[in-house]
Amino acid sequence: MRIVTWNVNSLKARLERVEAWLDEARPDIVCMQETKLADDAFPALTFQALGYESAHYGQGQWNGVAILSRVGISDVVVDFADGLPADPDARIISATCGGIRVSSVYVPNGRSLDNDHYHYKLQWMERLRNHVAATCDPTADVVVAGDFNIAPDDRDVVDPAKLVDVTHVSPQERAALMALESWGFTDSFRHFYDQGSLYSWWDYRAGDFHKGNGMRIDLILATASVMKRATWSIVDRNARKGTSPSDHAPVLLDLV
Repeated sequence: MRIVTWNVNSLKARLERVEAWLDEARPDIVCMQETKLADDAFPALTFQALGYESAHYGQGQWNGVAILSRVGISDVVVDFADGLPADPDARIISATCGGIRVSSVYVPNGRSLDNDHYHYKLQWMERLRNHVAATCDPTADVVVAGDFNIAPDDRDVVDPAKLVDVTHVSPQERAALMALESWGFTDSFRHFYDQGSLYSWWDYRAGDFHKGNGMRIDLILATASVMKRATWSIVDRNARKGTSPSDHAPVLLDLV
């Protein structure tokens, strides 16, 4: 089984590239973020023609998350299941696919440490942990994958000294991610690779991709039972090349 997470940064703008990549990589489960589509505009029939069932949670020109599956999809839940008022943004969708409880998440950016959006981000991460704890068992097959907008540690950025007092690397954000992982998750990519300079996102500006100036912020978190089946992981940098790519590359995890 192959599980993928990919922030496509507008499915309408990227659909042709996404179709071609799916045909080449043949993932079984795809967690997609930033579709930037309303539910009635989501191209479910296009994905069906490629062999995928799908579930989408969108709100138009912003945010939007989806799950595609070639191994079945059921028990779809949108938003958090924590009993609190609904999140104002379409940022999380969960479903059971091939016996794995999968969530596709698009964590808020945070913008800056003195911005209300940063506090929203920290609250969102707390809600995500509570959601997982309320709906899943850490001994079961569970995957939470997506654009976390958090670089887990200094290996995941180019120059930590230049990123003091900014979002994505603040101690509070990293602590929130660690709290989520402590529930029972492993950062699957780090299970296979210890080295730095392995990124999943590169800013469009200043030629950052070609300079190697990126961040690793797209993660596949998996429980121990899933990790026992894990054989390989990679960031597909080739999907970041060419004409009009997303600023994110897909992250893949293969299971036996």
